[in-house]
Amino acid sequence: MAGPGPVTIEQSLNPGAVEAPIMEMPMVEIERVSLWYGEKIALKEISMSVPKHRVTAYIGPSGCGKSTLLRCMNRMNDLVDGVKMTGSIRIGGTDIYGPGLDVTELRKRVGMVFQKSNPFPKSIFENVAYGPRILGVRTRSDLEGMVERSLRAAALWDEVRDRLADSALGLSGGQQQRLCIARAIAVEPDVLLMDEPCSALDPIATAKIEELMLELKNSYTIVIVTHNMQQAARVSDYTGFMLLGELVEFGVTRQLFTNPREKQTEDYITGRFG
Repeated sequence: MAGPGPVTIEQSLNPGAVEAPIMEMPMVEIERVSLWYGEKIALKEISMSVPKHRVTAYIGPSGCGKSTLLRCMNRMNDLVDGVKMTGSIRIGGTDIYGPGLDVTELRKRVGMVFQKSNPFPKSIFENVAYGPRILGVRTRSDLEGMVERSLRAAALWDEVRDRLADSALGLSGGQQQRLCIARAIAVEPDVLLMDEPCSALDPIATAKIEELMLELKNSYTIVIVTHNMQQAARVSDYTGFMLLGELVEFGVTRQLFTNPREKQTEDYITGRFG
């Protein structure tokens, strides 16, 4: 007996996502951003707004600039030698490349979850308490409350509540990634960046993370980079298609996948290249 056929983009589309462009409150405003690694241009005149309390996805082939753009939003590219950027990015109205901006404060407001889960070699409790401790929270009862709240929000509390003192490295891959999400939201950021957060996970763990994103967008603005178009269709309200450092098209996810404006977008999502 034959199994089910491949899932189409249309079948993947999140029925609860934004259906049509409406006047959304922007959380991140990107204006004419270009970026170079030495002589090589990686981003070309990118302009777009990321709406508040929505999931926005970037899709496109490898090397198109998705992760570079994501890392501009918390100034992670500052850590790379030879990077030059022009243009501006505002988060909650603040120019994050403005003079005198405190980058540590920025990274409190903009959490990040990476492709490979990277828990600290500490206990589960200390992983989540790390950010609040840095911000000056010292009282054990306050830390316990923050750790529980964050683990509950990351849908991990029930699985780890009896082993908070155990090493985080003993968790499964999917649990480690949810722990990293809990760690990122423990300091209550405005924006949560996710760079291919499910690429190393099995389908069951991936489904849990996707379900979590749909929950978390009620409290946070989420921007995700994914190579998986079905994933973008399932979780995002808005999608941007990038190619060779340019933002080819940006819009409501359902519209972009079912009726793209640009031929390059259509060619990519129908599998003609990429």
